[in-house]
Amino acid sequence: MPELPEVETTVRGLAPVLEGREIASIELRRGDLRRAFPPDLRQRLTGARVTGLRRRAKYGLIDTDRGDTLVFHLGMSGSWRIDPAETGLHDHVTILTDEGRRLTLNDPRRFGSLDLVPTDALERSEPFLRMGPEPLGDGFDGAYLARALRGRVASVKAMLLDQRIVAGLGNIYVCEALNLAGIAPGRPAGRISRPRLDRLAEAVKAVLRAAIEAGGSTLRDYAQPNGELGYFSARWRVYGREGEACPACGAPIRRRVDGGRSTFFCGRCQR
Repeated sequence: MPELPEVETTVRGLAPVLEGREIASIELRRGDLRRAFPPDLRQRLTGARVTGLRRRAKYGLIDTDRGDTLVFHLGMSGSWRIDPAETGLHDHVTILTDEGRRLTLNDPRRFGSLDLVPTDALERSEPFLRMGPEPLGDGFDGAYLARALRGRVASVKAMLLDQRIVAGLGNIYVCEALNLAGIAPGRPAGRISRPRLDRLAEAVKAVLRAAIEAGGSTLRDYAQPNGELGYFSARWRVYGREGEACPACGAPIRRRVDGGRSTFFCGRCQR
């Protein structure tokens, strides 16, 4: 599933083509993805000018001068394409700009979503209402984690995946950050010292920044809007590397399943 770095990469890739441009038309080749499209989507966006693009957690946000924000989620297999040579079977939405550029949302498994929300009500709407801080923001640091995790007996990995604790972290990057910080994924979150939480917050930021710089991690159908593949997967420390040597200590990387998700970690250097 595309995670925070993939969505950030997508937003950055779309911005030069969309920002400041008028939406000339929108073609919907079906009525839904994971859920139905807003019935007045075309009416409210046709002729609107895009004022900015940004990201919140794993959602891309396209703001317009009509006071509406187009909110997209890439689901399991979604990706945007810029000026595709042809329309494919799984190209479900196409935006045409006044400059003649085409942006197509491709989603083979249709687990993505497309919603239209009043911009001034965005943070009060689902799913943003109860989201925690952005992991790359100033509000996310060791001090915040100490407050948020105090008294928690659940594992630190489970807490980092909880969108109410921190917004946008997914399985791949949590595994990577915990390894970089030297913290065992199963350790009770409320029993981690402040110095280690400081290190964990910095590890989360470092892993996400490196992944964004690399264009994200290409899994299954994901690609950047320009068609290029993300290559951060070549730099994974532990994820998907069961039995290989830990980059920190050389011990074999281990894998277990927690809540239906694979957890990759080093049993020697993550404590």
